[in-house]
Amino acid sequence: MVIYIGADHRGFELKESLKKYLVEGAYEVEDVAPNFSDGDDYPDIAKAVAVKVSRNLEQSTGIIICASGSGADIVANKFKRIRSVLGISPDQVFDARHDDNVNVLSLAADFTDPGLARNMVKIFLETKFDEKEERFRRRLEKVLEIERENMGPDQF
Repeated sequence: MVIYIGADHRGFELKESLKKYLVEGAYEVEDVAPNFSDGDDYPDIAKAVAVKVSRNLEQSTGIIICASGSGADIVANKFKRIRSVLGISPDQVFDARHDDNVNVLSLAADFTDPGLARNMVKIFLETKFDEKEERFRRRLEKVLEIERENMGPDQF
């Protein structure tokens, strides 16, 4: 499993802290923006992560960080088959993975301390989607149908 990670300048310190945590945990990590500058923009970073994850849905996941987390989350959710969640608590991240099979975690650098971020990332990576639960599968199929209707059938 490859974890694609990226952050704009406001999320850079949190990203670096999480990269270290992930590497120490023996995860394969690819930083999509290792050499940021003050001219970076969260849409570019979120797009880079979402594109990488969308091309390898079964073998990758993503973590994106910006000041509020919401901008990066919005951008990631523009891509087909990407389900990004703005992490606000470990329990909420668990539910998002377990029930909704999210594949990208967005974090708010300005509102999330590194300890909480590590905890949410740990839960995000360790929690599996409950594919045995029919209601969760049914709901995700409805999400895919909405994508097909509004984004077109190509790439499916």
